[in-house]
Amino acid sequence: MKGINFKIIISFLGLTSMLNGVFMLIAYPFSNYHNEPEQWGILKAGITTIIIGFLCWFFNRNAPKSLQKKEGYLIVTLGWLMLTFTGTLPYLFTGSIPEFTNAVFETISGYSTTGSSILTDIEAMPKGILFWRSATHWIGGMGIIVLTVAILPLLGIGGMQLFMAEAPGPSADKMHPRITETAKRLWLIYFLLTFLEFFLLKIAGMTWFDAINHAMATMSTGGFSTKNASIAYWNGAPIIQYIITLFMFIAGANFVLTYFALKGRVRKVFKSEEFKFYLFGIISLSILITVIIVNYQDPNLVTNIHHPKPWGEVESAFRHAVFQVTSVLTTTGFVTADFTMWSSFATMLMFSLFFIGGSAGSTSGGIKIVRHIVMIKNSFYEFKKLLHPNAIIPIRYDGTGVPKNIIYNILAFFILYMLIFILSSILLTFFGLDFESAIGAAASSLGNIGPALGSVSPVNNYAHLSVGAKWFCAFLMLIGRLELFTVLILLTPFFWKKN
Repeated sequence: MKGINFKIIISFLGLTSMLNGVFMLIAYPFSNYHNEPEQWGILKAGITTIIIGFLCWFFNRNAPKSLQKKEGYLIVTLGWLMLTFTGTLPYLFTGSIPEFTNAVFETISGYSTTGSSILTDIEAMPKGILFWRSATHWIGGMGIIVLTVAILPLLGIGGMQLFMAEAPGPSADKMHPRITETAKRLWLIYFLLTFLEFFLLKIAGMTWFDAINHAMATMSTGGFSTKNASIAYWNGAPIIQYIITLFMFIAGANFVLTYFALKGRVRKVFKSEEFKFYLFGIISLSILITVIIVNYQDPNLVTNIHHPKPWGEVESAFRHAVFQVTSVLTTTGFVTADFTMWSSFATMLMFSLFFIGGSAGSTSGGIKIVRHIVMIKNSFYEFKKLLHPNAIIPIRYDGTGVPKNIIYNILAFFILYMLIFILSSILLTFFGLDFESAIGAAASSLGNIGPALGSVSPVNNYAHLSVGAKWFCAFLMLIGRLELFTVLILLTPFFWKKN
């Protein structure tokens, strides 16, 4: 179609595929070290992916370098699809997940950092495949697109359109005026925090393999674990669970604020309205759920650990409460306890967090806290306008007036998000899910969370879903990860009209 530079799109998809293949090859030494027969499948998958990418790039390397907004949206969406379909190759070539639908589901769940799984025995999987599975989280966490915009200047291509389409949330705050420098610093922070968590988890008692996998899954707010019981496997090691809670919290905060904190500008962090809502929301909800666990049911049933002293029960209840609140709010999806077994009130509180999400500019999914803040302020603004119709009352966020177009965008996003959730829940019942499981799977997939309600609760998985339900949930994961508009705009007729 005239007006869209498909050569540069294919060239970029090739670059994306080559980078994906390199990450696959990194999984090979893990499999080779354990002398697994699947190592050759991983090696072939990596080489095949690199060859596919090289051919796409080579035959389009002389494409015009100008990049418009339409190309940006196409590159982001098609880039994620390229990641997904090439990312299935390690599963298919090794036979670890032989069914194509299941391989696609597991792969897109990884790249979208959802953490939903069709695997019924994770611990039986080859080590190389488990590493690759966690690596899909880590790649998708910050976005392979953001990584690549740091390389595009070498090819003479600007990357602002890609960053605006890929960067999560409405936040436009930048650490550096040049987008490539921003991408590099984001990835540096991401890498250093991942390494720090790996180091701390290793010291706390995890094996080096478990530590590196869980560090990647935590910083990406993904949730894939190397254990069938997820983080509940370490219920006897509270320090491990506290470390993961801390890093889930960091991963769910705005990475720009993390950068300022590392630069010693802590006051700027606590001036952020979103961060204050984020911090005090987690604290207050954790305390509330702790009280519910301690006073309204046996904590030993919740944690499966007997504590001879009352303070031990309180500590255990608080640890599981703060872990699960942080896990769901940041859309990580790690599990230390089945929150659907808590009281109905606590379960509904946890389910309501499915529609909150973490901070804008973080690796988490969901609606994002900043959007809720702006919507609440806009509601109060409407109340004031009823009393003072002629008054000019600006809506301020962090002391700055919010433009009307951003408010309209946020309201449109929220309405579209909830409409998709409702329609998706209805459609999933058509695929055979009961009401509770349908609304849980729809909210979890769209919010990139992982564990949900009913038959897809924290102690279950998505293996029993029909083929149609798996493909539909995979679609929800994709549009949820790319903030709805980036994908859905491609389905509108005016996107394809010639300018």
